Amino acid sequence: MKLSLSLKKRNILLALALAAGVFAVYSPVLHNSFLNYDDNVYITINPPVTAGLTLGTVKWAFTTFHAENYHPLTWLSHALDCQLFGLNSAGHHEVNVLLHAANAVLVFLLLQSVTGFTWRSLFVAALFALHPINVESVAWAAERKNVLSMLFFLLALNAYVAYVRQPRLGRYLLIALFFTLGLLSKPQIITLPCLLLLLDYWPLDRVASMPSGSATHKGRRGSKARMSARASARTSLRTSIRTSVSPSADAIRASASSTVPPLPRVSIARLVLEKLPLFALSAASAAVTMAAQQAGGAVQSLSVFGPLLRVETAAVSYVTYLGKAFWPANLVVLYPHPSELYPTWEALGAILLLVVITVAVVRAPGRRYLAVGWFWFLGAFVPMIGFVQAGLQAMADRYAYIPFLGLFLMLTWLIADWAQARQVRATWLAIPAVATLLVFSVLTYRQIGYWHDTPSFWTHTIERTKNNFMAHDLLADYLSKQGQPDEAAAHSRAAVAIRPDDMPAHFALGNYEQAHGNLRAAIDHYRIVAFRASNALLRAAALSDLGLAYRQAGDLDAAKQFLAESLQIVPNDPKSIVGIGLILQRQGDLAGAIRAYSQAVAMQPSDVGYLLLAQALEKQGRTEQAQATVTRAASLSPNLSAAQKQVASLLGN
Repeated sequence: MKLSLSLKKRNILLALALAAGVFAVYSPVLHNSFLNYDDNVYITINPPVTAGLTLGTVKWAFTTFHAENYHPLTWLSHALDCQLFGLNSAGHHEVNVLLHAANAVLVFLLLQSVTGFTWRSLFVAALFALHPINVESVAWAAERKNVLSMLFFLLALNAYVAYVRQPRLGRYLLIALFFTLGLLSKPQIITLPCLLLLLDYWPLDRVASMPSGSATHKGRRGSKARMSARASARTSLRTSIRTSVSPSADAIRASASSTVPPLPRVSIARLVLEKLPLFALSAASAAVTMAAQQAGGAVQSLSVFGPLLRVETAAVSYVTYLGKAFWPANLVVLYPHPSELYPTWEALGAILLLVVITVAVVRAPGRRYLAVGWFWFLGAFVPMIGFVQAGLQAMADRYAYIPFLGLFLMLTWLIADWAQARQVRATWLAIPAVATLLVFSVLTYRQIGYWHDTPSFWTHTIERTKNNFMAHDLLADYLSKQGQPDEAAAHSRAAVAIRPDDMPAHFALGNYEQAHGNLRAAIDHYRIVAFRASNALLRAAALSDLGLAYRQAGDLDAAKQFLAESLQIVPNDPKSIVGIGLILQRQGDLAGAIRAYSQAVAMQPSDVGYLLLAQALEKQGRTEQAQATVTRAASLSPNLSAAQKQVASLLGN
């Protein structure tokens, strides 16, 4: 009992030290601001979220496909942050750090529980906690979905371990509950049932076909394991511990493990059958996710990225991820998807390397953790590797949050076993281990700085990548909103030079040219987007602005046509309705214009909309109503004088 208590105290102290390391390294994130990449769509300009945890927000969260995703718990998490911290970015970031620290602790406790190795488990958890590739998941406020879903994923894994040790319906339902909560946070954990089968293989050792004397049973802690006739294999746990902990800790481990009997083995068919309800949850989540992404136009068609390109991109991305695990340099938020096939040598080389590693780990005698870690790495990436392409990125650092656990595990166990076989002293292992963690901590601390604000964020991305048209697009958007239109246009032109079919850049250039009176150039850009964009919302916006540009040019028939087409895609769009009102007013139909302006402000109250309505009412002789409408405009407007100038400009065109 005393030994068991000492073990628990030690694990608690190590877990606290692990969490403290996360807080120390990630402390700069509290000074970072929100970015114009998803932070706005998810938080700062998302009314249901900024409203806090209201009944309306809860209903919206469970019924919306906003931002091409279905993750209601993530929306509620952001809403809770807004209720607690408002739009103070420090609070939002702090919660992400807390969740990441909790995840690191859960990784440590899970591995220690199922393998019996304290220091190996701690090192894997520390790699997870401090590796720079995970900065994106923690320092990005909008990636709450990553750290939150991971929390429930790890809770489901721990619940599974408890279930297989003492199978009960209540414990199985707890697995399903945590899995469901994770899927409702982000469907990246959809492969959980398959990963559980890997754990059954090693270290839980539940597969009936496994030879009883396998050296891969190092995680098993039953008395039969220590008394087996094949002592050389069954004693690997104790000898390995002696290379990494003190003799007294070794004695504690041996005493504690003797109370845990080995798990019964069952057939593979039964193990799969056991997880059928979880596979059903995965299938349901996949269906909802596809519906959400297709509704938002995020899923790219095979005509955009063909099957061969997707396979090549997946293979090259796997190898690139491997490289970033060992050498985490040039980490950025956007790695653009190639539009053409890779050079033959690069694609075939990547595929060959993956095949060689796969064959090597499968054939590795007595080291099943290699196969488990490798297939964990490959399998956990499957939903994000690009076979079903959502968005325009080839890969993303945030996608490595779960898969890299497999790499960290297999490398840690392999090195520890190599050291054990050569009787390397613990000190000689500790020195490079601590050095590695220190290097990763410094790189992570530095990487967090790139997330400090929007301009430094995108400037860093452009500097560290080639032909990153999306980074130019988003920096242009930021500069435009900061009142720097010429600088913004330069980045939009750079994006078009990289990718001539970059629709957001053409749209931005259309806005720029229209604002500078170059209507013919603006119309050319708008027409490209209106007739070629795959995103329905972007196409509708281009049609709307195309109609307004034709109205300015005096072609009212074309203006009406394009505004009507925009409204077919987005009914009741205030901007298009105002455009219709301006055309009707120019044609002398004041009653029709008043109806249009009234409809627009009913959909989206604005100072410009109310001022347009007021002047139309005034012209119709309804002076009292016009004055009341101006008062309403003044109550809404942050700058009434600027709004009046904008109205005069609209009516003058």
